[in-house]
Amino acid sequence: MGAVTSPVSLFHLLGYHTMKGIITSAIRKVTLELVYKVVDERTEEIIAKVGEVKKKQEEDFRYIIQKIDSEVGNVRGEIGQLRSEVKSEIGQLRTEVKDDIKRMDGKIDQLNQRIDTIIQMLMTIQQGQK
Repeated sequence: MGAVTSPVSLFHLLGYHTMKGIITSAIRKVTLELVYKVVDERTEEIIAKVGEVKKKQEEDFRYIIQKIDSEVGNVRGEIGQLRSEVKSEIGQLRTEVKDDIKRMDGKIDQLNQRIDTIIQMLMTIQQGQK
């Protein structure tokens, strides 16, 4: 036999099954490369989306913290105002109680004077009867 130079002869020489295996292997390799490329692209997209979600959450948390701080400030202001109102009411009540005590003391003094007068009158009557 002479030297084999034609591609068809080479095909027959290597055999159909060997060529099929080479082609199948090449197709698998190209397919895997395409799958890896798609997976890499999707992974990058997913990572980007996760980054966006994380950024959004951080913004939301900052907003919530700012809102809480604002509300805490408002509540503290209201507490301070209520404290002032309560102190004012207590001061007013103390003044009213002091005024009531002074009036009661005045009335007690008047009653004591009347009692003293009655006692003197009784003593005078008693001395007049002796």
